[in-house]
Amino acid sequence: MPTPGFRPSHVVPPDGMPAWEAPDPARPTVSLDPLLPVQLTERRGDWGHVLCANGWSAWVDGRLLVTVPQDPPTADGPLEATADPLALLTGAETVLARYRAAAQELAAGGLDGAAFRQRTEGLRIGVVVDGADMWLYDAERDRWLYGDGTRLSAYAAEGEPRPPGQGARHAPTRAVASDGDA
Repeated sequence: MPTPGFRPSHVVPPDGMPAWEAPDPARPTVSLDPLLPVQLTERRGDWGHVLCANGWSAWVDGRLLVTVPQDPPTADGPLEATADPLALLTGAETVLARYRAAAQELAAGGLDGAAFRQRTEGLRIGVVVDGADMWLYDAERDRWLYGDGTRLSAYAAEGEPRPPGQGARHAPTRAVASDGDA
């Protein structure tokens, strides 16, 4: 029997997902079924506390939850703010400008391959635009976000969930150097 007033805000990803009693990966409970409707009630870093229709609750990797589209606001109600991609786009522009400057200096002979790699170490961006559809990589939270011009929502995440305040835990992507690289 569904809990009265239950309105899902998300669904579990199509492959299902593990759930925990507490936001601690050492304390697993059970897996949640694929596409199970859930209501996100709390966030702690990458962790999300979800409520299921039957009243059961658990902690999950909140980055993996799929957002359920909400009804558009009605004319008589206040307009709701959508997630703004501008901060991520500005960050991507900044990282791209730093990479471009290092690449130009490398091409002009002002940097060797080792100095170029050192200058670009840790730079990480991802942007895909296809008409109105956009995917942005949020390096701080190790996740991809999808935007359709009206809202921005989590699309995919990497790695295990982290507590609040912890940065990305991946090593920088390494490029294979050519024989001419010094």
